[in-house]
Amino acid sequence: VQAVESGGGLAQAGGSLRLSCAASESIYAVNVARWYRQRPGEQRELVASLLNDHMTIYTDSVEGRFTITLDDTANTVHLRIESLEPGDTAVYYCYLNVWYSLVAAQKKSPISVWGQGTQVTVSS
Repeated sequence: VQAVESGGGLAQAGGSLRLSCAASESIYAVNVARWYRQRPGEQRELVASLLNDHMTIYTDSVEGRFTITLDDTANTVHLRIESLEPGDTAVYYCYLNVWYSLVAAQKKSPISVWGQGTQVTVSS
């Protein structure tokens, strides 16, 4: 199983983008999802988390502009970015902790996968 991201690209400051992340194979359910970003010359940072009780957590710098959601029917995680800023320019990576099957969920045996990254470039 892999995490496959989509939705990156070039956008203007003030606009919005929605990134998506889905498992490459059919899975039972997403347990935990996170979005990270790596800005040029910087380390990868965690920006948004969605926990198994659907609680969401954001790093302070993106609070109010980023929204992480889970489409349970498609087992796809989205990251909506509003009011884009040039400082949002980065490669965005998703992390999924998933239950591959019902049996795996019953055994509390998740697997973790990372996406390959999707580039977001914001022009001023």
